[in-house]
Amino acid sequence: MSWFRALKDTTRSGLTVERKRLEPLIALRGAAGLAIVVAISLAAFGPAVAAGSAFGAFQAAIATFQRSWRPRPELAIASGTSLGVSTFLGYLTGSHLYLFVPLLALWTFLAGLAWAAGPTIGIIASSNVAMMLVTITLPTSIAEAAGHAAMMVFGGLVQATLVVLFPVRRWGAHRDALADALAAEADYARRLRHDPLAPFDPQPLMLARSAAALTPRQARTRPAQLHGARGLAERIRPVLASLADPAVGVPEEGDERDRVRELLAAAGSILDAAARAIRTGAPVRVPAPAVAALRTPDTGAILAGPPHRAATRLGSLLRDVLETAGEVDPPGHPAEHLWQRLPARLPGHLGARATASPGPVAGPPPALPRPTLVKLVPTAVRAIRKEARPGSPILRHATRVSAVAVVGYVTGDLLPLGHGYWAPMAAVMVMRPDFSQTYSRAVARFGGTLVGVTVATAVVQLAHPGTWTSATLAVVCAALMYLLMRTGQLAAQACVSAYVVFLLGMGGQTWDQTVPERVVLTLAGGILAMLSYALYPAWETPRLRTRLAERLVAVGEYAATVVGHYAHPAGKSCPDVRAALLAARDAHIAWDQAADRARTEPVRHRGLSRTAADDAAHALHHLGRVAMLMEAHLPERDATPVPAADELAEALRTATRDGARAIRERRIPRWKPVREALDAWDGDGVPDRVVRRGGGLLLEALDEVTEALDTDEPPISVKPGPDE
Repeated sequence: MSWFRALKDTTRSGLTVERKRLEPLIALRGAAGLAIVVAISLAAFGPAVAAGSAFGAFQAAIATFQRSWRPRPELAIASGTSLGVSTFLGYLTGSHLYLFVPLLALWTFLAGLAWAAGPTIGIIASSNVAMMLVTITLPTSIAEAAGHAAMMVFGGLVQATLVVLFPVRRWGAHRDALADALAAEADYARRLRHDPLAPFDPQPLMLARSAAALTPRQARTRPAQLHGARGLAERIRPVLASLADPAVGVPEEGDERDRVRELLAAAGSILDAAARAIRTGAPVRVPAPAVAALRTPDTGAILAGPPHRAATRLGSLLRDVLETAGEVDPPGHPAEHLWQRLPARLPGHLGARATASPGPVAGPPPALPRPTLVKLVPTAVRAIRKEARPGSPILRHATRVSAVAVVGYVTGDLLPLGHGYWAPMAAVMVMRPDFSQTYSRAVARFGGTLVGVTVATAVVQLAHPGTWTSATLAVVCAALMYLLMRTGQLAAQACVSAYVVFLLGMGGQTWDQTVPERVVLTLAGGILAMLSYALYPAWETPRLRTRLAERLVAVGEYAATVVGHYAHPAGKSCPDVRAALLAARDAHIAWDQAADRARTEPVRHRGLSRTAADDAAHALHHLGRVAMLMEAHLPERDATPVPAADELAEALRTATRDGARAIRERRIPRWKPVREALDAWDGDGVPDRVVRRGGGLLLEALDEVTEALDTDEPPISVKPGPDE
């Protein structure tokens, strides 16, 4: 992509206002907390302290809006406390340029590294640096600086207290994540009716798993509807795929396929009903036609073998989902007796064995552990140390943002404009580890600044508000920002700009002391941020081959682990298969994120065109899908082992690791070990054809990877591969 097109796309992205679901009650709660802090500090200490304390309450409320699964009071307290500490340390050196600049460089560098611990921590750390640049100009003595810091901590405590006293959808984010996972399964079931090979995005399941990790206090208080449904969704997905896929299921046309379509439609309706119940906390409204479709005795007469086993397992899993999601509403509803009569095993033909799920266990299942904020510190330190290496995008981001902050602060201090901190503040607020977010936020910040400052200036010039009126207008602007912050950066930055103008006006600063300098210096800060990424980039495009190789290894390990269990049957519950699946999903999401970032970068591909990358990713998705189908039919503990599967599993590990090395070195991967293992299997005349058929599909998927990468690009080395 050319620079012109990249800039055009990022500009359009930054100026876009999205239509999102608004949360007025949460915005009102955040604004109320800000109003309480401003009113108390303004009445007790005066405008200067009120302005400083307002930043603490303002930032604490923003922290509670971040996409995090932690309790919101913890985020508010952590944000307010860290901002108070940052402000106090900044003030101790703020009057001495030769002391403050090194502190600013160090503090900004650490804030940049904080992105390694997660986007929530990174955003809070970056905001602390930006607000510190403003608040250190307010106090006039060390005692007053300590008072400002204390009031910022107080602002965080007030916001945390309001979250506890007035919870708004306390478990709303967790409910939404689980409901989205079930809704994604429902959509997947419906798409399988028309496309038996329909793709499935694992991100909703991964998001639900992330939401399921709870702190000890959360685990004691989570709603009953959040117990167990995520695990059931994980188990339903391979059953749906195995029921629909012609390779291991039913023919593409005929009575069997029609029956499968009915079962998939019923599954989609029931999963949607469970998703709605979990999202709203209301009882389940079971669709009677869907339950009736699952209860019909025709299933055993039409389906046989693996498709019948999959249909039976699907019915028992759907019953478990409904029991987990809650009771039928209202009592006596016509669908209630159908739901209660939904069997643990679907009716089958005489003599057919049904493999039912064990059903819900007594008591809530153990929650995934999430460390408390105190215990999170060692984890964050390890993540930062892992990224403190040459070539790391996070390290490059930390270096960029610290250099820009220092250059912007020194430049703003030397210019005869006053308020020179606006330049580094704007740069720190817009800079992110990737190109597209940095450039789009820079454009949005400048555009929002123009709108917000223009409106706020017009109000100040026409109304000449006093101290309390300015404070009220600042709170109103903050409330609008909380309400609109998810709709896009343009709207949020406009509200923030007006908020700062009114807040500083509360302290007696006139519009001509803030507005013109802020517009010019905000533009300068945005330009510095954009230039820094152009001069010292961390492009994702050159790393796509490495990302693709990592995904190949992860998916190959998952497939090999599944195949290996046919040689060593261990039942349906296999921790090593689960761990390999999660690793493959992580690699999948990492690839998708990297590919999305690469599409917006003004960089030519390095031997991996967009078409080749998309085709290879599609082939790896097919590879993982075949492994998932084989996982759905894992043998029970008492099943007859298939010794040849052991050799195939080892061949898959060897071939995918060698193939990943070839991809990194720009060679064409080959799959000789897998081909030889399958040829030997055929030569031995092993009667088991289920896993052998899966092995053939795995080899087909690997061959698709080779075809996708078989371009005219020269290899990075003339050294031949091990199987070429």
